[in-house]
Amino acid sequence: MPSQLQSPEVQAFATGFPITLLHASVTLVMLILGAALYALLTPHKEITLIREGNSAAALSLGGVFVGLAIPLAVSLRASTSVTEIVIWGAATIAVQLLVFRITDMLLKGLPERINEGEVAAAALLVGAKLGVALILAAAVGG
Repeated sequence: MPSQLQSPEVQAFATGFPITLLHASVTLVMLILGAALYALLTPHKEITLIREGNSAAALSLGGVFVGLAIPLAVSLRASTSVTEIVIWGAATIAVQLLVFRITDMLLKGLPERINEGEVAAAALLVGAKLGVALILAAAVGG
């Protein structure tokens, strides 16, 4: 009588789980790198402002993480290999960072307003970033 440890379900899990962890790890690293690159591109320093208690900066940076994560998650779902994840992930990060910068420029004065802790300005910026993230995710998902 075969052992339950050798069932097809257990074997599938044992084979698939390491791959799942690898794919998720690659995507998380890309998320962190994308957010770090965004922080380098912005005129205000969110981490410093957040440490000083600036809620607008925290909201804005949170929007960056979610705005990057949405298309990255769809890229992860649509990809079958680490190489595909990296290619699609890099493409979505590049597009998102470009759109974030354009949004920042179109909504003039937002960096200064976030610097000053204006939550309303940060909320508008987050809404724009999330809206673009959803559209980009749908485009990637086909």
